[in-house]
Amino acid sequence: MATTDAEISFDDLPLEPTGPRGNAWGRFGKDDQLGTLNLLTPERVVEAAKEIRTGVRISLDWPLSMPSHPSFNRDPFKQELVFRSPNCVFDDVLTFNSQGSTQWDGFRHYANQKSKQFYNGHTAEEIQSSNVISMHSFCEHGGITGRGVLLDYAEWAATNSVSVSALESEAITLENLQQAVKHYKLEFRKGDILFVRCGFTSAYNKLNDKQRKDLALRPSPDFNGVEATESMVRWLWERQFSAIAGDAPSFERAPIRGAHADPEFNLHEWVLAGWGTPIGEMFDLEQLSEHCKAVGRYTFFLSSMPLKVVGGVASPPNAFAIF
Repeated sequence: MATTDAEISFDDLPLEPTGPRGNAWGRFGKDDQLGTLNLLTPERVVEAAKEIRTGVRISLDWPLSMPSHPSFNRDPFKQELVFRSPNCVFDDVLTFNSQGSTQWDGFRHYANQKSKQFYNGHTAEEIQSSNVISMHSFCEHGGITGRGVLLDYAEWAATNSVSVSALESEAITLENLQQAVKHYKLEFRKGDILFVRCGFTSAYNKLNDKQRKDLALRPSPDFNGVEATESMVRWLWERQFSAIAGDAPSFERAPIRGAHADPEFNLHEWVLAGWGTPIGEMFDLEQLSEHCKAVGRYTFFLSSMPLKVVGGVASPPNAFAIF
């Protein structure tokens, strides 16, 4: 039976005892397609709309062509201009990996690696033969719209002389994240959409073409991101975000597996596969950071409409912060 919006203690997880550790399967029903996006109720969207006061709109998408040399052995974006003679008309054909640039990870993207199960217990065989937990459900729901909150960790770190290297495998600790929350006087509400700025897109934009090629060819995709620990997982659950996102390639520290990572608390497994919480990666948060700092306000209305692809695994967000 679905428990929908009811308060559920972290210590009450897993909800489905036959599933992997920490899962919230069945919370919104066994056939649920939206996960924690169910927290974006009409009432919460109406409340979030009160964040719109000046009409300033800021795009949060990096160009589809960035990064110009993707890591994780993914193909780069391609655009083919097609001239439709004899008329003077152009079409263009776009080819891209939905994981290549700014993206929302859908529930078909990452499974619990031990059980090989996706959100709500779906298997790879089900996903290949049906449209369960498909990205287009986000669109049918009206997109991802609600109150966005920027946690500008990169700015806080620079202000407080905390070393940050976005292009190296460094963990943003929960302790430092909490200090940044206190610094910005952030107060979270259930259903908020969290954005953590690590400084990745800013650092990448400063690289020349050779440096970008070399970065993609490294033997290990080393990038900073939030730590994958029990305390971090607990902190995220207790705040009941509807979605979480950042400018880092993996949101959590990359590579997401290895000697530095606790195998029991992989965030993609817990958050995406376990709770049904979309994870956003490589958002362009630079202009947003500048505006938030200038106006002294780190909350906004988020409008994000993923591509309506039936059976979609992930999608560019088509996202705007509106103040």
